Amino acid sequence: MPGIVLRADDNFDAAYRRFKKQTDRNLIVTEARARRFHETETEKRKKFKIASRKKMLKRLYMMRRYESRL
Repeated sequence: MPGIVLRADDNFDAAYRRFKKQTDRNLIVTEARARRFHETETEKRKKFKIASRKKMLKRLYMMRRYESRL
């Protein structure tokens, strides 16, 4: 669980930025979204686009790797 220790010279913005970095590193927001029951159409489209991009990049990588052996 993320948590930060405030320093004597910290202002709110710096502390908040450090806290957000920790939550991003621990994937807390992503996991909370994944655990929700309802998934909106926008989220479905976004996931589909990301997955299709990954597939395309993987195919491109494999094709280039194969061509370099020839």
